[in-house]
Amino acid sequence: MTNSDSITAEKTILGHPVGLFVLFFTEMWERFSYYGMRGLLILYIAESASADDPGLGWTNKDAIWLYGWYTMLVYLMAIPGGIVADKWLGQKKTVLIGGLLLCAGHGVLAIPTSWAFFLGLALIILGVGGLKPNISTMVGGLYKPGDIRRDKGFTIFYIGINLGAFLAGITVGIAAKMWGWHVGFGLAGIGMLLGQIVYMAGQKHLRHVGNFIGKSTDQTVLEAAKKPLTKIEKDRIVVLLLSFLIIIVFWAAFEQAGGLMNLYTDEKVNRNLGDWWEIPAAVFQSLNAGYIIIFGAIVAAFWAHRKLKGKESSSLFKMAIGTIIMGLGFIFMMFASREASSENFGKASMVWIFLAYLFHTIGELSTSPVSLSFITKLAPLKYASIMMGIYFAATGLGNKLAGTIGSTSQLEVYEGKLTSSKDTINAITGKQEIETSKNKTELVYPINWDKNIELQSEVYLSGNTIVFKKYQGDRVISDLFELDSKNEKRLKEELSEYQASQEKPLHAKLLLEKDEEAVKVKENRGDGKDYSVSFVISETQNAQELKIFTWITIFTVAFGILLIIFLKKLKKLTHGAEENERDIHENEGFELAEN
Repeated sequence: MTNSDSITAEKTILGHPVGLFVLFFTEMWERFSYYGMRGLLILYIAESASADDPGLGWTNKDAIWLYGWYTMLVYLMAIPGGIVADKWLGQKKTVLIGGLLLCAGHGVLAIPTSWAFFLGLALIILGVGGLKPNISTMVGGLYKPGDIRRDKGFTIFYIGINLGAFLAGITVGIAAKMWGWHVGFGLAGIGMLLGQIVYMAGQKHLRHVGNFIGKSTDQTVLEAAKKPLTKIEKDRIVVLLLSFLIIIVFWAAFEQAGGLMNLYTDEKVNRNLGDWWEIPAAVFQSLNAGYIIIFGAIVAAFWAHRKLKGKESSSLFKMAIGTIIMGLGFIFMMFASREASSENFGKASMVWIFLAYLFHTIGELSTSPVSLSFITKLAPLKYASIMMGIYFAATGLGNKLAGTIGSTSQLEVYEGKLTSSKDTINAITGKQEIETSKNKTELVYPINWDKNIELQSEVYLSGNTIVFKKYQGDRVISDLFELDSKNEKRLKEELSEYQASQEKPLHAKLLLEKDEEAVKVKENRGDGKDYSVSFVISETQNAQELKIFTWITIFTVAFGILLIIFLKKLKKLTHGAEENERDIHENEGFELAEN
């Protein structure tokens, strides 16, 4: 949004205002920090609190729940961020303050304590709320009404976002794998600091955008801020609000990437490159961003060419098509789920993840940058940042819905208490290659070092008795632990439902984990006490994930088709805002929406 005096023509790079590239690199580094942290977030929350590199030790279900709340609040704060910009500070100053809060938040996350983790998240939520809606509105402010370059400019800006995300997924993911979670969080914070430096250094190229309109000397701008909305502006606000429903549905499905799909990749995808390296799960978060860098300009050019030829290419149509394509990407997650469940404790091929993210990316390129541009075309001047804030709030609600859907895919964990002696456990596990000190591994009994232990087990009913038997072995391990009456009753019901027997058993991966506080008492190392046992039944967990992937596919595709059916009625409410777009090269002051 331009909200000061009209300006004369200024320098361009690749046919776009220099200010676009200041915002490009600012957002690139901000997204490096955000997506770098996001790629680690759910894995860190779900990592055992007593592992070598401890996390919070939450269950997958609870981890996805927290992830959903966090990603919702990050974007929901865009509403007060937009209000602050429109009513008091202007977009430019609000972005500056948001960036400083983000630098502080990411810095705090590097401190390896629980209080620092939650304080860091809170600061990041506030910082993104100030920065995200306003920097996007400033991009729109670089272009005049009807300038066909606007969509291309947002696509360039969007490529910047994803260049940061791509670099973050690889570097932050590998750093966390090699040196620990908090080194990864710290590296993400360095990215945010670089983004803040770029933004502050590039202010001279942003003099004409992002200013507080209450201080404008442009009489046209002042009048626009005071006068009531016209019928056309009201209709455009209505269609914007309806388009936000698309955003909620789109992101509810798409954001499974950071939650459910991230955990799924970590646990049920074969990530080995031969015998020499296992790719960290967080690195796969770079696929989406990498695809955007490759296909971003191609998709933008396709839609621009289609529009110039007079074919249907309205923003609403692009968003509907994008939702359908993104939804079809979950078909590959269905294939992955079927492959992983085709054998006991099986894993899916990486190819399904590559294909799923490819379709998600093509869908995103037809939806997300287009929706940002759509807002700057239709939003009245005085409500520009607020409407952008509502857009990001809709994104946040989609993220929360994604967390709810993702947590629904995770079954409630069965929990018990280890009752056997450590000698019995040692006889079952045998010696394993264990990291006993930094960069040193030894062949030892895991329980002697308070390490977590995983046991693959068959589970079935013999009469009314639950039997656990070591997978691919004859050793019955039911005597290792006990379940309380509630867990035992629930497990019996599940085994009975599936008619699990010795001939047709179900399967479970038992996690033996020492209590977090007990691990800290070094004098008790290796005593074999204070161990809990947790597990889910693999078959029912796989079936639940397949059900969720199938449901997402059906709903998103059906929703996209429904949008196309009602497209003409929705387009009428825009009053031709996109019908006269053309090439414009002068960068003069302008408003976001015509009366």
